[in-house]
Amino acid sequence: MKNKWAQIALSAASLALAVTLVLFLPAIVRTMTGKHVSWAEIGAEFSRISPGMVALMAVIWLASLGAYTFVLTGSLPGLTHLQALTLNAGGSAVSNLLPFGGAAGVAMTFAMTKGWGFSTRSVVVSTLVSGVWNTLFRFILPAVGILALLLAGEAPNPTVAKAGWVGALSILGLVAVVAAALYWERAAALLGRALDALVGLLPHRIRPREHAASSALAKLRGDTAGIVHTRWPVLSLGMIFFLGFQWLILVACLHATGAYPGLAESLAAFALSRVLTTALVTPSGTGIMEAGTIALLIKFGAPAPDATAAALLFGFWTYTIEIPFGGLALGAWALLRRRNGTDRQESEVGTAQVRL
Repeated sequence: MKNKWAQIALSAASLALAVTLVLFLPAIVRTMTGKHVSWAEIGAEFSRISPGMVALMAVIWLASLGAYTFVLTGSLPGLTHLQALTLNAGGSAVSNLLPFGGAAGVAMTFAMTKGWGFSTRSVVVSTLVSGVWNTLFRFILPAVGILALLLAGEAPNPTVAKAGWVGALSILGLVAVVAAALYWERAAALLGRALDALVGLLPHRIRPREHAASSALAKLRGDTAGIVHTRWPVLSLGMIFFLGFQWLILVACLHATGAYPGLAESLAAFALSRVLTTALVTPSGTGIMEAGTIALLIKFGAPAPDATAAALLFGFWTYTIEIPFGGLALGAWALLRRRNGTDRQESEVGTAQVRL
């Protein structure tokens, strides 16, 4: 009970912090950038957005949801795209309302897939695979943003440019190592021995028992190898198109508000926004994502009211709207589940009466 009430209190505090950050966003922007912005100016930017542009954003948003269904169907054979859409929407709605909502989202995933007849083991493997693919692409995004700026000549001096190249290539190299360990047995063994050697250098009092790091990696690879070997193209294309459509939503928001800074700059802003959503202090980094994205857009030359309106609009399409949409998906799932349960009971009663 104590844990339950503690979770409720933390969730309420996190949501309150998110709302506070958004309400005081103009003041936060002034503090971070020295640029003046008011809610009246932000409202004026919103009022200039045409219905056609809103419709375009909605279409791109739906396309992004459709793209992510390929990640879920790829990681869980037998899952339909409609089920994947329901699963993603329901899990996102739960995750977006809690500061550590990932665990609740996973619990919702197990409840829904169990009702559809999937085994616990297959769902565990699916959760691991989809989680790994999301993590890998979260690592790739900053590298893409850095490379886009470097190729566009946005580095202020050669020293910064050199550091950017080293950082971006290091990130991509790390992703390549992890991907190889997931796919090839020999690479997994080499990485496991390297981790064993690193763990062996730790003092005995803090050294994990039985080299937990390498054994965890081996267990992860053992559980996911079958899916990774056969489904990696679908998983990767699903993530690429999902993130690509989300970037297009940001581009549409930037054009609608007059804050579009350029191709490379928009990629960098998108990469930063996705990284900031991992801030656990608020659900999906709400408030923190907007503030960081606004600051970067202003640095790229966008007017403060335009940049603020664009970031808030992007946050709506990638966070806020997922809550009511996910609620509708969960309601439909619960209704169908109840109806199927009722039909099953009536069928069993009818069969029993026939037997009598």
